Amino acid sequence: MNGVKRIRVLLAKPGLDGHDRGVKVVGQALIEAGFEVIYTGLHQTIDQIVQAAIQEDPDVIGLSILSGAHLPICEKLVEEMKKHDIGDVPIVLGGVVPIEDHDKLKQIGIAEIFTAGAVFGEISETIKKTTASN
Repeated sequence: MNGVKRIRVLLAKPGLDGHDRGVKVVGQALIEAGFEVIYTGLHQTIDQIVQAAIQEDPDVIGLSILSGAHLPICEKLVEEMKKHDIGDVPIVLGGVVPIEDHDKLKQIGIAEIFTAGAVFGEISETIKKTTASN
């Protein structure tokens, strides 16, 4: 290793959505771009994601949500992270997220939203920028 700290990304699939191909592909692309990736797996509860964040100390949390439940999941996750004093860890969201929900998600505290067709380079550069400001 060249002494440069790798950005740690915790990827999670909250809720009942059972489709994880996209998050796995993004995770692999991030690894190839030099990130350290921790994938928590399918069907994660908010509490499981928060506990993983406490244990793994990520620089950023990435959620993949295809179920349409992105607003309540993100609201609860941000709330629980604040309760556990990890509210400063940025959250990025990917998946099926209607454009009309983007402003509300940003108000909740989501740093960035990636929808279908997002370019891997854009995702990695955004994560680098997001974590540089923290």
